[in-house]
Amino acid sequence: MSEKISLKDAISIGIGGMVGGGIFAVLGLAVSLAKGGTPIAFLFAGLIALLTAYSYSKLSKRYPENGGTVKFIHQQFGNGILAGSINNLLWISYIVMLALYASAFGSYGATLIVLTGDTVLDTHILQTAIIALALSINYLSVTLVSRIESVAVVIKLIILIVFIGVGFYGFVSHPEHLVQLTPKHWESPLSLLTGGMVIFVAYEGFELIANSISDLKDREKNTEKAYFGAVGFVVILYILIAIVTVGSLPFEQIADAQDYVLAKAAEPTLGHLGFTIITITALISTFSAINATVLGSGRVNFDIAEDEELPKYFCHQYLGKPIGLLVTALLSILLVNLFNLQSISTAGSAGFLLVFGIVNYIGYKKHDILGSRKWIHIIASALCFLAFVSLIIQQFSTNKTGVIVSLSIILSCFILEFIYKKTVLNT
Repeated sequence: MSEKISLKDAISIGIGGMVGGGIFAVLGLAVSLAKGGTPIAFLFAGLIALLTAYSYSKLSKRYPENGGTVKFIHQQFGNGILAGSINNLLWISYIVMLALYASAFGSYGATLIVLTGDTVLDTHILQTAIIALALSINYLSVTLVSRIESVAVVIKLIILIVFIGVGFYGFVSHPEHLVQLTPKHWESPLSLLTGGMVIFVAYEGFELIANSISDLKDREKNTEKAYFGAVGFVVILYILIAIVTVGSLPFEQIADAQDYVLAKAAEPTLGHLGFTIITITALISTFSAINATVLGSGRVNFDIAEDEELPKYFCHQYLGKPIGLLVTALLSILLVNLFNLQSISTAGSAGFLLVFGIVNYIGYKKHDILGSRKWIHIIASALCFLAFVSLIIQQFSTNKTGVIVSLSIILSCFILEFIYKKTVLNT
């Protein structure tokens, strides 16, 4: 690209990557885990995202290449089994994210669109159809994907900010549920921490900034500003959304509407119109996120295959696009129809926490070259790994399926990469 992007554009890329389908998918889940402490859970997750953004900003400035996380891992670990395993985990984590967004689209869509009269069946149909539609659009035009994302970012941010403003205004006339935000309604500190880790997927999109750093104007001055501007804005946005949601509805109603709670939270002040507006916003937002994730994960898959960390089959083309686009979409359809929201969210958060922990470790190992503070890298890495372990332990007692799915994905990435490198590449 000859045209440089501005700091504002880079921040927009990060915000668009984070405020996709994540907040619509996991908000109800967060309240179920943290209750009145949901804003604190989002703060915990946001602090880890901010610390990790420090590592990403330093690595991006030193290695401003397209590929982002994949390239950082290669800089430290070369192209061996470990690097291949981590990069494959990154790809699979994108597939999990795609399933998460599709899950949210289906849940919100089923409240407006009646196909069969069976809400569960309608949800599954919508989940599958939206991934298929996004795949078709990716095959049709990559430019169209970018245009959809650009428009969707503006729409969802405007409506979410209006939602926050209306919510706080509604507290004046309906203050009865504000008591739910007081500490006596918080879950235990460990539950708040693990609740934040289950919903960590809502923050993972900031790493997309790394793919555009090579085209950023005044890169030396603006790289840190891009990362911290995007993550800082989204942390505040999520906390305010959590406050409005918990302060607007009793916990019983939040539990009943867990999969579409953001729309339900608009009802006390704006009635059914508010519910409909937020639902449509959720559909636009998750659809754009699915579009972008299909494209991004397909590219990651292709890059990994080019580096011989996946079979060369994934470098093949189908209808003029890398075969990874189709494989990614099919795997996400399978995942979203087999597992529930909490299991999908746990698997996504576990994958990204592990990958981000490793990226923070790379920052620590290269702090001399990066000119960075090694103690920030090591604290960020330790927190990611601690959060990963806490998530697995806590979820095992309440969500064994999610833990089994998470650990199976991680182990499979390492085992299959070992087999591939030791057999296929050596023959």
